[in-house]
Amino acid sequence: MLARQRQEAILRGVEDDGGVRVSELVEKLGVSDMTVRRDIEFLAGKGLVHKVHGGATAIGDRTIDEPGFSVKSAMNPVQKSEIARTAASLIGHGQTVAVSAGTTAYAVAVELRPVKRLTVVTNSPRVAELLYDPAREDQTVVLTGGVRTPSDALAGPVANRMLSEMHVDTLILGIHGIDTKAGLTTPNLLEAETNRQLIASAKRIIVVADHSKWGVIGLCTVGSLDQVDVLVTDAELDVEARRRVSEKVGQLIVAQ
Repeated sequence: MLARQRQEAILRGVEDDGGVRVSELVEKLGVSDMTVRRDIEFLAGKGLVHKVHGGATAIGDRTIDEPGFSVKSAMNPVQKSEIARTAASLIGHGQTVAVSAGTTAYAVAVELRPVKRLTVVTNSPRVAELLYDPAREDQTVVLTGGVRTPSDALAGPVANRMLSEMHVDTLILGIHGIDTKAGLTTPNLLEAETNRQLIASAKRIIVVADHSKWGVIGLCTVGSLDQVDVLVTDAELDVEARRRVSEKVGQLIVAQ
């Protein structure tokens, strides 16, 4: 396969799914890891894609752009792990916790597995599958219904109705974008209302978002920054952004 053909395939993947992973391209195109990475470097140099750890995503200048779960999982994995450990440390034994969909929220769910007597409400099938263990009588996992979205969230009227009757101690909320004016945003209209219901269900709202989410604005606002009790981010968020967000949220925690 010629370089031009490979690069066109990469661009189609980015256009269709919001992003692509190197490992998937290696298998699909039948070329080496190094070849795929060179093609991504070339396309990024032309300003056609945004190079990320493990793949490439759309440039992101449209408010409806959203990579799928598998693509997002390869973005900033170290920072997400740091954020997840920090956020999970804020959850005590015996709490009720809502966990949203998204790769950072999923990373927090991984760290929540040792917590005892935990009740988890989630609209993420991946989180529910991760935490469900029939051998653990001290843990309850509740999965909402709904329509599945590109980020592997269950959203829509069914999910909203169920969440409207839930009351939890803490919400772990992953988010597409954060901006001082637009607030917490998502490119998916179905997810927007479901995330609002998640926010309304919780006494305490913990937003987990790495530095790359700062300044990103999706199609629809989910909530304002002053609704956020705790924002957990990573050390790569610049000083000015930290100052601005600290003025809005209840507490800013930078994971180390």
